Amino acid sequence: MDDQPARQIEYVLRTVEERNIRFIRLWFTDVLGFLKSVAITPAELEHGFDAGIGFDGSAIEGFARVQESDMVARPDPSTFQILPPSTTADGFLEARMFCDVTMPDGAAFPGDPRWALRRMLEKASSRGFTFYVHPEMEFFLFKSAKDPVPLDTGSYFDLTPLDMAQDFRREAINRLEAMGISVEYSHHEVAPSQHEIDLRFADALTTADNIMTYRLIVKEAAAQRGMHATFMPKPLQGQWGSGMHTHVSLFEGETNAFYDRNGGLSVTGRRFVAGVLAHAREITAVLNQWVNSYKRLVPGYEAPVYVCWSHTLRSAFIRVPGAKPKKAASARVEIRSPDPACNPYLAFAVILAAGLDGIENKLDLMDEVGEDVDAMSADERGKRGIAALPGDLSEALREMERSELVAEALGEHIFERLLRNKRVEWDTYKAYVSPFELERYLPVL
Repeated sequence: MDDQPARQIEYVLRTVEERNIRFIRLWFTDVLGFLKSVAITPAELEHGFDAGIGFDGSAIEGFARVQESDMVARPDPSTFQILPPSTTADGFLEARMFCDVTMPDGAAFPGDPRWALRRMLEKASSRGFTFYVHPEMEFFLFKSAKDPVPLDTGSYFDLTPLDMAQDFRREAINRLEAMGISVEYSHHEVAPSQHEIDLRFADALTTADNIMTYRLIVKEAAAQRGMHATFMPKPLQGQWGSGMHTHVSLFEGETNAFYDRNGGLSVTGRRFVAGVLAHAREITAVLNQWVNSYKRLVPGYEAPVYVCWSHTLRSAFIRVPGAKPKKAASARVEIRSPDPACNPYLAFAVILAAGLDGIENKLDLMDEVGEDVDAMSADERGKRGIAALPGDLSEALREMERSELVAEALGEHIFERLLRNKRVEWDTYKAYVSPFELERYLPVL
């Protein structure tokens, strides 16, 4: 065992004993990005580090078939954090660790989303790069899951007296910070009852773990205040949807590989953006994996509809913010299509795969778009090489199915099971008779 993991394990065992922690939650995600958890007692913790905790993988969405169901969750000691006392029912301290899922013989399980991201990060590392991510997470607060009525009429950056949502955001941030998750800022978003809490940038694996923790903490904090928090991309008709605007950058050691001292992006940065644009349609089913995701990707709400980039246009698929003067670390690109209901491990894996492809193949970056793409004619968009993003989940799945890049980034196991699951979702959606159809057609047909 390497010295660092050994020291981390020793720290965890000592902390659990000294802080009298009652249970340790072991977390991992299924292919769709839903958090799974098994709780163990301190007496089982050392064994968990040595041999992992076995479970039935056939019961987890997108994992193994019945005949290959034995799986092992191996806790990652570097992710150990004590949960805020308010998240436990009886007041006793609990902690959590993320797990890597393996086969019984210790080999990595190809259906583990965390492993898929690790593979891509190792590929980037072999080329001298570290991948950093900073997500802007938007969500809605409602009275309940069955009553999606806004709790306020606020808009962007609004501050209203005695706003219970301000107290909620403060409480959620306190819980996140208590778990070592740094928050950059928070505010009311554009739509009524819509909010944003942004995490500070970190390496992609840490950020994906933080997003999973974030979604749970926000939902628990809301529930304890009698509210329901949702990361559904488009819960309200005629209002802005919730995005997960994802700022990314590559570093070579301590140097930001996207920074150009003359302004704009470096050659590496431009090729990275070119790669993401070239594969934008193929990776959309991963960045926007739900039927509802495509209700957000429509004109008029600053959500991307076309594959283009811009320094200023917030409806572009990629926005390139200006780096802060004399602060090379701030050079980055913002990918605006992902929504907060995606699986962050898989989303970051395909974004990185597309960007690295652009670097390796020295792809040329298309011209910047500075005007409203929605107002362009189809002929003009065609002449400028501006394609549309998939209009629904079915189209996105057809694009993904043909993509060698996505298959390689996710691995065959996840690739096939994600496609299979999403096709079932689309077929179910197609057969559903919606209130829209009943309201529009029943009286007249």
